[in-house]
Amino acid sequence: MERIFAPWRIRYILAPKPKGCIFCEYPKQKRDRENLILYRGRSCFIIMNRNPYNPGHVMICPYRHIPSTEDMNEEEMLESMKLINLFIKAARIAMNPDGFNIGVNIGRVAGAGLEQHLHIHIVPRWNGDTSFMPILADVQIIPEALEETYDKLKRVIDEILSSR
Repeated sequence: MERIFAPWRIRYILAPKPKGCIFCEYPKQKRDRENLILYRGRSCFIIMNRNPYNPGHVMICPYRHIPSTEDMNEEEMLESMKLINLFIKAARIAMNPDGFNIGVNIGRVAGAGLEQHLHIHIVPRWNGDTSFMPILADVQIIPEALEETYDKLKRVIDEILSSR
């Protein structure tokens, strides 16, 4: 069994959380780069994780404040899958990962940090991306600033969409 060790995540887990729901508030603010929103669809959007497990870690979120996949309507279900595929295609072009982890945590016991607003995680993975640094030294190596990753992914997503 492969394990992703992410001891730096405890700082996020224990840190005070913002009041309100970032997945509801950020899309209203129209500050996409600052809030790391890569793409806005009709019913769902792609947002980068500010505390990533790996570079390019994003989440697909419906605009509606719903806690579970069973609450999604058909448009949200279909668009979320389309956005997963859009991001995977863009990440392959922009970052060349060897694979992806895609997952949904429903409920706090399952690991949901924001349990009242459904979000689907996509984590790009590279061979050897879990090394001794995070495991033994409690050091996470993210080789690129979030804003640089944002710009790279945003540019590729826009190129993909304009070629359709």
